[in-house]
Parts: sequence; C-alpha cells; structure tokens
Amino acid sequence: MSVQPCFEDLGQPLADVTFVVVDLETTGSGADDTITEIGAVKVRGGEVIGEFQTLVNPHRHIPPLVAVLTGITDATVADAPSLPQVLPSFLSFLSDAVLVAHNARFDVGFLTRACAELGYPWPRPVVQDTVALARNILLRDEVANYKLATLARHFRTTVSPDHRALSDARATVEVLHGLLERVGNLGVHTLEDLQGFSRKVSPQRRAKRGWADELPDRPGVYWFEGSAPEREVLYVGTSKQLRTRVRTYFTAAEKRPRMEEMIRVAAGVRHVECVTELEARVRELRMIDVHRPRYNRRSKFPERTRWLKVTVEPFPRLSVVRSVARDQATYLGPLGREAEDICAALYEAFPVRRCTPRLARRPQRPDCALAGMNRCVAPCTGAVSIERYGELIDRLRAALHLDVRPVLTAHRARIVRLIDQERFEEAGEVHRRVVQYCAAVTRFHRLHSIARCAELVAARRVPAGWEIHVFRYGRLANAALARAGDDPMAVAMAARAGAEVVAVPNGPEPSALIEETRLLADWLETEGVRIIDIDGEWTWPRTAVVLPDELPGWLTTRVGT
Repeated sequence: MSVQPCFEDLGQPLADVTFVVVDLETTGSGADDTITEIGAVKVRGGEVIGEFQTLVNPHRHIPPLVAVLTGITDATVADAPSLPQVLPSFLSFLSDAVLVAHNARFDVGFLTRACAELGYPWPRPVVQDTVALARNILLRDEVANYKLATLARHFRTTVSPDHRALSDARATVEVLHGLLERVGNLGVHTLEDLQGFSRKVSPQRRAKRGWADELPDRPGVYWFEGSAPEREVLYVGTSKQLRTRVRTYFTAAEKRPRMEEMIRVAAGVRHVECVTELEARVRELRMIDVHRPRYNRRSKFPERTRWLKVTVEPFPRLSVVRSVARDQATYLGPLGREAEDICAALYEAFPVRRCTPRLARRPQRPDCALAGMNRCVAPCTGAVSIERYGELIDRLRAALHLDVRPVLTAHRARIVRLIDQERFEEAGEVHRRVVQYCAAVTRFHRLHSIARCAELVAARRVPAGWEIHVFRYGRLANAALARAGDDPMAVAMAARAGAEVVAVPNGPEPSALIEETRLLADWLETEGVRIIDIDGEWTWPRTAVVLPDELPGWLTTRVGT
C-alpha cells in the first residue's frame, strides 16, 4: 500500500525545531581568555519560550579595551558567580535544542573548552551559524558585510546589538527569523534543508532529494545507478531505514567529496527491502562483488585473500597461495598481508624446509646455510628420514588447526632471550608475529566452523519479534522475521524449506564471500542468539584459540598451563 508522504517523512519541519540562540562576552579571543557573560534565547515556531542571562566572574583582569566595548568591568563581575556555577545551568537550558550563534565557531569554541576544563560532557548539539546562512542568502548589493549590527539594520530588528550577551542574542533571534523567511521561498522547510543550504550543498544535488520519497523506512539495500541504457551501478549501500539514509545524500550531512560527484552523474536510486539487517548487509556485499561500483571504496581496494598451505609431497613445506586447491592439503586462512609474518613465526617453531624445489623420497643434495644454523632439519641431504620429517609436519599441521601452545612456547623462550640482551625492537617484532598467528588461527575456526555446517538455523530476539536465519556452508541461505503473534518455529521451518540450495565448499573455504561468512559469525556470536537446528558442529578446539585477555599474559603465565 502506498502512503502519501508528509512533512515528517521529509525531515524535521522548522516550525517544530527548538532553537537556542546564544551570545557570549569574553575577556578576549585568545586560548587563555574566558567567559564574562552568557545570554541565550530559546525560540520555537517564531515564539520566545525562555531566556537565560548571567554575568560570569572570570577571576582575572578584564582588559580596558574589552571593558570599553562591552561595558563589563572588574567591578561589574566582582559579585557574579564563577563559570563552574553557571555552566551546568546553561547546559540544562540548552538541552537538546539546535544551538544558533552569530559566528558560531567563536561561541561554540569557548563553550566546548569550558566543558572540557570543568569535566562536563559537551552535548554536541546541531549548530547553525547565522553568518554562514547570511552569506548564502544575502547579496553584496543588499548588505555591505555580515556583521550582526549590519544584519540587524537590514532586517530592522526591534533590539539593537550593543555587545551585551542577552541584547545580542535577542537581535540574533530576529536576524535568524528574517533569514528563515528568505530561505522558505527557496524550498528550505526542514532542519535538514537548512543545514544543507548553510553548507553550500549544490542546487543540482538538492534537486534530487525527491528520489528518497518513495523509499520505505525499513532495512534494505539501496544503489544509485547511471542513465539508460547501461544503468551502471554507481554506489551500493545498506541501512536500517532506507528513506532516512538516502535522504542524507542530498544534504550537508554527506561530506564525502566523491559522493557529490556520484550524485551528479546518477540518474536514480533503487532499493530492495530486506527482512533483517544481516540480510541487507549480505546483499550489499554480494552486489558490490558482482557490480564493482566505482564509488564504493571496497570496489577500489578489494580484500586480497591469501592462504598458508602445507604442501602435499614427500617432504612438505609451507607456501603462501592465493586460493584453496582440491588437493587435500592443510590450509590456514583467510589471511591478508600478515601471511608472510605468520609463515616466519611458524618457521621459528618448526624447522621445516624452506627451499621450493620438489624433493624425491631419497634426496641427496648439499645442505644450506639454514641447516648449518640448526634452523632446518635439512631433508634435502638425507639427514632425516621421511618418517621423522612426517612427524615434524604433523606437529606443524596441529599448530595450524589444533593447538597454538607449541608456537607460543617456542617464541616465549626467544622473546625472553632478546629482552635479556636488551634487543627490545626485535622482541617486539617477534611478539607481533605471534599475535598475528593467534588471531589467524582464531579467525580460521570462526569461519571454518560455520562453513563445515551443512545447515544451521538460528534465531535472535529483536523489538519486532524473532529474526531467523538459515546458514548453509557459511552462506546466508534465507532470512525471516517472526512477528508478534507468529509461531517462531513455524516461521523457521518455512524459512528452512524455502532456503537457497548451496553447494558443498572446497576444503576450508565457505560457499560464500569471506566477508559474508565473517558477518554470519559476528551475528552468531551476539548475545541472545539461539540455535534452532544444526547439521554439523559449530565448535573449535579450546587449545587452538587464545582469548584476547590471555594475550598480555601468555609470555609469563599462560603457556603450559
């Protein structure tokens, strides 16, 4: 059913926005200066609903030039409260309103610095600068400059600014209302429109904001596309609220320079609703992988996957490869740039051969430098039998998948030795490699444990009901939502029956993009997930995983316990 959009769908109407117009008087404009007076006026819908004014004792001398300009002297503020007494009251008055100031950078700078010095959290309000707004609205033949006194004369305000905080704040209120009347004729009716106008969002970009009107405020995937006939997919994104998210591309909230160019060349935006947020994120990944949109950073810098492989040959060795082959070899991955470092960490713990030529079952070659340093058992010379070398390889394979403790033990001794020799940089490098190795083994089991499950059906409670997902071999096969009044088990069985048929993966690889399986693992490990049914085992060895809180202590206490 289509519903006619209302103003609330398009943004927050300016008539409903509460503004707090503030002005400060200070001892100067330097970093060491402080506030001497605060004046603020709260308005909504053109009506004043509150005022705030107080002098502030700066506990320092007020310069004569400032005293002449503002009329605030040392005697004026002698009995005034200090800033720690005043600031909480002002923050309460500001509340969640939009903060308005003339040259807002000056006033906001003093307020944020005061909050930081006194230990109060800055509420991070939406800030509107009347100077920036005036520069975009008023032409040079209308006003000579954009000072508050000049604008007050132009809009014929009833209050004249006089360098006192409350008077200047009252004058700024009238200037703000005058500026809002002008932008109303330019199609600025919401707070989002006003911010975009203030920050010089191009008219071409604002003109396309109607594209978001037809989108639902539900989870899903959206994509901007080029003109016919190719309709190139330019950018793909996902959101819990499609209409709200897409609308931001046509306002100043979107600050990425490449998005300005993307919207300029785009001819429209399309979307697909999704049942759950996880389904939306997975669809986004798949679309980016298929279309490679030129404005998605993930398309420009795709993740390069590597695997660490124990080769299948009479005398196996470690090898960094790009993909998993159907050769029954042992693999660790997926890895990135750290693959070489992890390989080096394993070489330190297991003196397997590093040479690349394939060796016969009875090799007879001269030994190398590594063998002379006892860093390789030198199977190329025939010094070790194929059986004994196989035992070493079995321990290496176990370190990849079953037990990280032998690697930790080997490197602990080396790190202790390097620290005793005050070779701290080398010790840090060894420690970094070990941490990468532990993280890689943990990542392998997180992904492989899901990839080896022929089917896994799980549910999680959300405000809308129960979100239910069907995973097959590490791929999202279906998603469903059991709303209030639905039977969750019946919805789960229906999702299972209608799930995608997924082929059995090759080796430890999932039947999906690595990033997709990682998303599934993240979702499964969130609090409140319940397993409905599983065909396989979602487990991994305890000795293969070093928990984050164990890493700092593994050097002295964890290893061997």
